[in-house]
Amino acid sequence: MNRKELVELIRERRSFLCVGLDTDMAKVPEKFRGVKDGAFEFNRAIIDATIDYAVAYKPNLAFYESMGIEGLRQLKLTMDYLHGLGKKAFVIADAKRGDIGNTSQQYAKAFLDPEGEFGFDAMTIAPYMGEDSVVPFTKYEGKWVVLLALTSNKGAFDFQLMRDAESGKRLFEVVLERSKAWGTVENMMYVVGATKAEMLDDVRRVVPDSFLLVPGVGAQGGSLEEVARHGLTKDCGLLVNSSRGIIYASNGEDFAERAGEEARKLQGQMEELMKGTVL
Repeated sequence: MNRKELVELIRERRSFLCVGLDTDMAKVPEKFRGVKDGAFEFNRAIIDATIDYAVAYKPNLAFYESMGIEGLRQLKLTMDYLHGLGKKAFVIADAKRGDIGNTSQQYAKAFLDPEGEFGFDAMTIAPYMGEDSVVPFTKYEGKWVVLLALTSNKGAFDFQLMRDAESGKRLFEVVLERSKAWGTVENMMYVVGATKAEMLDDVRRVVPDSFLLVPGVGAQGGSLEEVARHGLTKDCGLLVNSSRGIIYASNGEDFAERAGEEARKLQGQMEELMKGTVL
């Protein structure tokens, strides 16, 4: 999905919601545990309940890889289901890969190649190893790199806010500036945590038109209103992710209904926030 198609989908659904499919078999309702294709069946129910309110889904690969071959098979079933829906969705592989160039080529082929097993639209990438570890992910037309810039975890303070002795720039600002030579606003977006919403102004000074993937709203305490106030652009420019707050809204028989309610609630808030700017 290219940028134009993504923006059109956001305006059509009046939403910039991304649902994180962090499917932990220890947390899903009991009926999905120990049964064939339990992870996929849970995902399908969540997707069906939220597709009218979300524009994107983000499977976290660790939850599937931890189940071995069976987990990857269920991830494939989930991707096949998303691709087969009549309703569009932008799908991000939350993989956080980052390795030397020839290894990155293989990671890109594995997850982004439209002729491959999965065919994701985008993939999260760690920039620590630099340009040659990132550029291979930009080679597929219509596919996106989602570069880690300023994350919402506690350990973000270990490195991301360190200042360069000469320029005074913080490391995340250097990442943003340097990476603009590796891609464009058409194929590169950035991860910026919702719990760092007050720093979105600093991010926007460097990448004013880029899309930002923003985790941390909901269970992690980030404010949707603050994220929109500091990060929204005329093309929206935001994909705000909620995982646990939606998919684990209930652990009972009403889990899908509750997931839909939470997604609808966020969509309604997003529609109001976009009025006059995007809509």
